[in-house]
Amino acid sequence: MSDVILVTGGNRGIGHAIALRLRAAGHRVVVGSRSGSAPDGLDAVPLDVSLPSSIDAAFERIEDAFGPVHGLVANAGITRDTLLMRMTDEDLDEVLATNLAGSIRLARRSLRGMIKARRGRIVFISSVVGLMGSAGQVNYAAAKAGLVGAARSLAREVGSRGITVNVVAPGFVETDMTAGLPDDRKAEILCAVPLGRYAQPAEVAAVVEFLVGDGAAYVTGAVLPVDGGLGMGH
Repeated sequence: MSDVILVTGGNRGIGHAIALRLRAAGHRVVVGSRSGSAPDGLDAVPLDVSLPSSIDAAFERIEDAFGPVHGLVANAGITRDTLLMRMTDEDLDEVLATNLAGSIRLARRSLRGMIKARRGRIVFISSVVGLMGSAGQVNYAAAKAGLVGAARSLAREVGSRGITVNVVAPGFVETDMTAGLPDDRKAEILCAVPLGRYAQPAEVAAVVEFLVGDGAAYVTGAVLPVDGGLGMGH
């Protein structure tokens, strides 16, 4: 399926790798970022997923310039990590608004074109943390776990229209964020990962490419871990 695909948070890290991979596969990729720009010549629109008005405006710009969106990769997310006893209401509200409610609103808006075309691909980027839990990340883990329930419920709603909805759950990925971890924390993480290394962003992107392609037409409501075995059994 070579269609217009919106990748949120596609200007860096995992999202950037996904955007490049999908473009290389022949899709018309549009990156949604707060700055409205993206590297490597990727098409981009301004998008703050925590604001419903920004979501509507971004889709209108994409539809006017490129046509209906038939693929959505909801990747944008933030962290506000701290122990729950110290977590402010803002820490909680901002993470849930961006990571969970934002993804659900994106999916809702994308359905207009997908239902009309009777086909579409929606992929939520969750996290192994949403399945295993992580001290100091109650807000983040709750949001990422919520994406699983949202995806599976939506998969049941729209499956008859030829629309698939799936979740990718990365583990620890080699990005700027993990590069800044203390050495003792890095060693602790690697000891827990059966494959003994971090994922590369391209390895997450490869799974997303599969899910938006024709080969995954009969895959929906699935959670695909890309975590080196860290979360097996969860």
